[in-house]
Amino acid sequence: MPTGNGSFLTDFLLVGLTDQPDLQLPLFFLFLGMYLVTAIGNLGMILLIGLNSHLHTPMYFFLFNLSFIDFCYCSVFTPKMLLDFLSKKNVISYMGCMSQLYFFCFFAISECYVLTSMAYDRYVAICNPLLYNVSMSPKVCSSLMLGSYLMAFSGSMAHTGCMLRLTFCDANTINHYLCDILPLLQLSCTSTYVNELVVFIVVGINVIVPCLTIFVSYGFILSSIFCISSTEGRSKAFSTCSSHIIAVALFFGSCAFMYLQPSSAGSMDEGKISSVFYTNVVPMMNPLIYSLRNKDVKCALHKTLSRMIF
Repeated sequence: MPTGNGSFLTDFLLVGLTDQPDLQLPLFFLFLGMYLVTAIGNLGMILLIGLNSHLHTPMYFFLFNLSFIDFCYCSVFTPKMLLDFLSKKNVISYMGCMSQLYFFCFFAISECYVLTSMAYDRYVAICNPLLYNVSMSPKVCSSLMLGSYLMAFSGSMAHTGCMLRLTFCDANTINHYLCDILPLLQLSCTSTYVNELVVFIVVGINVIVPCLTIFVSYGFILSSIFCISSTEGRSKAFSTCSSHIIAVALFFGSCAFMYLQPSSAGSMDEGKISSVFYTNVVPMMNPLIYSLRNKDVKCALHKTLSRMIF
């Protein structure tokens, strides 16, 4: 294994989720099942929204992008993760690791801002329904998505660019199942102060700003809901927001637990378990919590299946 500057390093070894041999095969089938559900669920949502014109609304526009991001997001690392469960030596090339890091950061940050856009959409729908068509025009929705992808691009470039400047010496074993930021920083034999500062700033911005926006949006939403006189109206308003709140809590909670704490070997082991939620569970659950409880999506699914059968 070459040592020295990071640019001369040929590959890394991934520890994986666990190093216990007896658990490799059960975990392979577990995560294979989760990946299939994630892929089918998110690609199904993309097809349903694309094929049914009555779903061409701002809410489903964001759902379309969320499903696309979730599918790409888990596809960045899950196929490699599944292969590693069946391999004795989990090797990933240096450039493959840096590419995985870039796309992992890109889709993770994108999801932060899509969830934020969805919270704003619910705020406008409940608090300013008469101005909904103006406030959530196609131009506004496109601008929100463009902003989400631009923030993701800048954040992922910052993380990856800072990682490329580091030197990796003798240690090449990554204590994770993917090329994440903090496990890679532990391998560097040069100062990681700049990288840790970038992590704190970029992750802080991309977690705190969306979270504050979501909290403020839901503060106004709850205020408007409590002003609704009918119990049925309040119940309907709450039901449109509950799925989004669950997804936000799972995604942002697990991200904050992983990144906004001092890095150590113990925290890395805990972080691997936490990262399963935002890398595997959330992308799998999003199509379920956003669609199966939604009458419009059920109706669209029934119509689409009817057209395919008949």
